[in-house]
Amino acid sequence: ADAHFIFHAVPVQFTRDALAKVSHLIPPGVPVISLSKGIETSSLMLMAEVLEDCLGSERPLAFLSGPAFASEIAEGLVTAVTIASADRELANDLMELLASTNFRALYSPDVVGVEVGGAVKNVIAIAAGMCEGLGLGTNAMAALVTRGCTEMRKLVVVCGGEPSTVFGLSGVGDTFGTCFGPLSRNRQVGMRLGRGETLEEILASSSEVAEGVATSRAITKLVEKRVKGYRRDLKYPILFGVAAILDGKITPREGLERLMEMPLRVEDFSR
Repeated sequence: ADAHFIFHAVPVQFTRDALAKVSHLIPPGVPVISLSKGIETSSLMLMAEVLEDCLGSERPLAFLSGPAFASEIAEGLVTAVTIASADRELANDLMELLASTNFRALYSPDVVGVEVGGAVKNVIAIAAGMCEGLGLGTNAMAALVTRGCTEMRKLVVVCGGEPSTVFGLSGVGDTFGTCFGPLSRNRQVGMRLGRGETLEEILASSSEVAEGVATSRAITKLVEKRVKGYRRDLKYPILFGVAAILDGKITPREGLERLMEMPLRVEDFSR
């Protein structure tokens, strides 16, 4: 009853069940700050929608996203993140609470953009890991991640977010850390897939949750639900390609070949 803030770090796919067991213990009016990134596969909801569904529409909510690997933060290494919330006063309180010489938080009102970026970057990280596992080199990985961020921006707009949010800490900032650094669980999954292991072997040998695996499938369903027209896989080739690889429909090498056989076109950033 004395809590001023509650930080929620349960993985997205387990959030609903976890909150069902403890929601009656959460005092009314106490803000909940979500650290979880992804899309619920059963409902295709973002965390903002899941939390509102579980805790009520009057609950103050905020969402922390950005390059924030827990092990580095625990060591006192420096980082900066985004706090997204519709409640500016709550965001200000959190920025002040979290501020230190090692940790800074910046405000964004774009909850949707921040959440979509946090979900999509995990899928891009799996693709980047595959690139590493296949031994394709730095040029290929840089190109892949850049085009992945273009797909992220498109999906942010489709979901009602601001495209400029993708260029912030919760978008490219988190994506770069996840794709190019050694600490990402999602990148590790991709690397092992690229080296020939099956997804079943990888998941069976891992004690940690790689959110991008479930999120990848949820994203393709979300695109199919919200994006009009045919051949959505041509608009989101990396996101759909990762999903196809995870589902065992194609191999990582075949996924690369499909990307390189895409129709020639202008490098478009306008939509």
